[in-house]
Amino acid sequence: MIREAPAMTVRNNLGELLNEIQYRGDSVMITKSGKPIAALIDIELFERLRRLDENFNQLRTNFSDAFSGMSDTEVEELMNEAVDKTRHQ
Repeated sequence: MIREAPAMTVRNNLGELLNEIQYRGDSVMITKSGKPIAALIDIELFERLRRLDENFNQLRTNFSDAFSGMSDTEVEELMNEAVDKTRHQ
């Protein structure tokens, strides 16, 4: 369950919130002046998100390296061909 809590509430109840996260698997979206600013999440979820971010960055680097000698138009044409092939399968 994702719970919303103002920053002051988080400050005053951090221990309790950490227990909810650790033992119940809850998450807390921290707000300030009614706007989301941060979140407290389970460490396993954090590690999964971190790995996804690392994998995405590596993939982005690989694509950048693979297409570095091509113009934007050439890259777009290759992508369109790949999408067309995938749709026809």
